[in-house]
Amino acid sequence: MATSTSLHRVENSVFCTAFNTKLRSRHRLRLPSSHWSISQKPLPPFKPLCTHAIPNDYRNPHQSNNANPKIYRRQRNNTRNPSTHRRNNNQTNNWSPKSLDNSNTDQSEKQKEGYLLKEIKPNCFPDVDLMSLCQDGKIKEVIDYMGQGVSTDYNTLSMILDRITSPELLELGKRVNEFLRRSSLRGNIELNNKLIRMYGKCRSMRDAREVFDRMREKSMDSWHLMIHGYADNGQGDDGLLLFEKMKKLNVQPNGETFVAVLASCASEGAVEEGLMHFESMRNECGILPGNEHYLGVIDVMGKAGYLKEAMEFIEKMPIEPTAEMWEVLMKFARIHGDINLEDHFEELMVSLDPSKAAANKIRAPSPKRQPAINMLEGKKWVHQYGNGNTDSYKGEGYEKLKGLNGHMREAGYVPDTRYVLHDIDQEAKEKALLYHSERLAIAYGLISTPPRTPLRIIKNLRICGDCHNAIKIMSKIVGRELIVRDNKRFHHFKDGKCSCRDYW
Repeated sequence: MATSTSLHRVENSVFCTAFNTKLRSRHRLRLPSSHWSISQKPLPPFKPLCTHAIPNDYRNPHQSNNANPKIYRRQRNNTRNPSTHRRNNNQTNNWSPKSLDNSNTDQSEKQKEGYLLKEIKPNCFPDVDLMSLCQDGKIKEVIDYMGQGVSTDYNTLSMILDRITSPELLELGKRVNEFLRRSSLRGNIELNNKLIRMYGKCRSMRDAREVFDRMREKSMDSWHLMIHGYADNGQGDDGLLLFEKMKKLNVQPNGETFVAVLASCASEGAVEEGLMHFESMRNECGILPGNEHYLGVIDVMGKAGYLKEAMEFIEKMPIEPTAEMWEVLMKFARIHGDINLEDHFEELMVSLDPSKAAANKIRAPSPKRQPAINMLEGKKWVHQYGNGNTDSYKGEGYEKLKGLNGHMREAGYVPDTRYVLHDIDQEAKEKALLYHSERLAIAYGLISTPPRTPLRIIKNLRICGDCHNAIKIMSKIVGRELIVRDNKRFHHFKDGKCSCRDYW
């Protein structure tokens, strides 16, 4: 055991009263009385805080203690019991560090080697070209190598974020986000903008907003990406609120800003608000509208079904209309079922661009009706559900759906059988509505994903009105956000409401 002097040298201030008393009497060390003002109750065996301290050699009590004692690394389980240190004066005087090494040389050497191997790991990272793997589309392999410690740079991270463009790769994008947060590039504005764009394409605007709020410095692209992301994900209201916050912070909007604002208005069907922002762009900000702004206003009116008003807006524009404007309006007329206006807009389009006449006159054979297919996205998997095939849903998912149907009826759900076009009785129609593929996907997702996490469903057809009402009630019952993407737009169901406000 080391003396009190040597223990202080290794920053160990724990003393055993009985042991220190022996040290004081044995070696006649004069220590302050404060060291001994400890309760006289027996203390547990002394365990030094340092790994191991070699005691000083007391054969010459007048020897200078300026030299640092030798410190040997030793495993805790091999620390000797203090009782083994009790020796007579002759044994203490004959003790030396050399005798300790000779007693157990092989074992101590192995322990030292093992300790060093634990502390110093060899650089065994593979020598790989991450850029080449990114160009080959092997994004998951690149991220796995990064997790093993392979260093990366700005170009590699930029290419990875550009390649993550679908919701199926959301978890990989989150891993890249964590790597970026721990790297020296975490403050890079361009990479953070790419993160926002990536999250927007992966339909996770909550994560995009976290990145946006975390940025200490923001560029105009940061604001535009967020507003566009909200519009593309059917959350135009959030985009408009962010625009108001932008103005309160005295961030001067430009032409691209109003393109994003008009897209948010079109997402919400807010015609009056869209026209108001269009006028404020000219009168308050002094920005001359371009073709993209006029197309934005046409998009706002066309999605809301204001086809005649949109036609009047085009005719009153101070610039000449383009074939693209009439083509956009023609598609909206086709969507809303106005055949006369569709033909009229087609004539105006062809008069400006005759090359589009052949493409519209040659009618391709009508494609076969596509079956309803839904995909449920999990953390590392995507499950596909088809309408009418209930064999794969038997079990927990099937029972979960039946249980949800009972809770929905208690909450006021009444099946709308108008959406069943088959000539069957009323009970069969209600049962057919119950097993629509999007409901089956949600039921299975509720039992196969962690609670309180959002569910993401992709549907290749337009969601029917009855399922839209049913999923609103589901979201309130289960207390989770249900994100459904049909062939028209995103629907964010939460607390019994949908982001589309029953407009899609």
